[in-house]
Amino acid sequence: MVNPKGSNQSKICYRPIRPSDLDVLERIHARLFPIRYESTFFQDVVNGRDIVSWGAVDLSRPNGQSDELIGFVTARIVLAKESEIVDLLGYDSAKSDQTLVYVLTLGVVEAYRSLGIASSLIREVVKYASSIPTCRAVYLHVISFNISAINLYKKMSFKCVRRLRGFYFINGQHYDSFLFVHYVNGGRSPCSPLEFLSTIISYMKSGFKAVAARLCKNEVRKISRWEKCKESHSLVSLSTMPNKRNMAVECTCCEFV
Repeated sequence: MVNPKGSNQSKICYRPIRPSDLDVLERIHARLFPIRYESTFFQDVVNGRDIVSWGAVDLSRPNGQSDELIGFVTARIVLAKESEIVDLLGYDSAKSDQTLVYVLTLGVVEAYRSLGIASSLIREVVKYASSIPTCRAVYLHVISFNISAINLYKKMSFKCVRRLRGFYFINGQHYDSFLFVHYVNGGRSPCSPLEFLSTIISYMKSGFKAVAARLCKNEVRKISRWEKCKESHSLVSLSTMPNKRNMAVECTCCEFV
């Protein structure tokens, strides 16, 4: 029997999921998720075939249940260039060796929720992704009405980068999905339209300032040259122009011959 929520006696530990977890893993998935997963998925999880996983157990549980799963997370490594978020990555996303970690499923049985188990499981995934030099991000989908999961990922520095209309089809009805990304190992998103516009405006402002400074400098230079020219012209005029007094005498003589 599962311990009641908030039990002070719980001793939560985390370990890889093993083949012996198959039945419990299938049972918890069926209980938690409206989507039914094929048996091959569970076989791949417990045998580690292209899927990495971590399970949470409560060592304080009695009756041989101390190693039974109470929570889990499953994930897969994918090539960045073949992923749906390649356009949300930086300039190096086209490199053939760049990878991502995609979270497939995450769940905690109801009696053990609000104890930080889901956060710890996601931290295991992020730590694992960070240990892979070629990995640039961890990403996942969340159904639009799962508010607790959305708040969890936001709290853990995941960024909601896209809303996918009608992504899920459950019981004859379509539901939207939110796409969340957590960048690791220097991974980054390209500039958003707002960031791009801000960069352009900043560049234009700096450009205008540079042009204004250049024009101002040119005007100062022009004024300086004009002042020198004016001063030089005045000196020449004074030195070559006859004395007004002498001009008057000479003119008088001319006029009165």
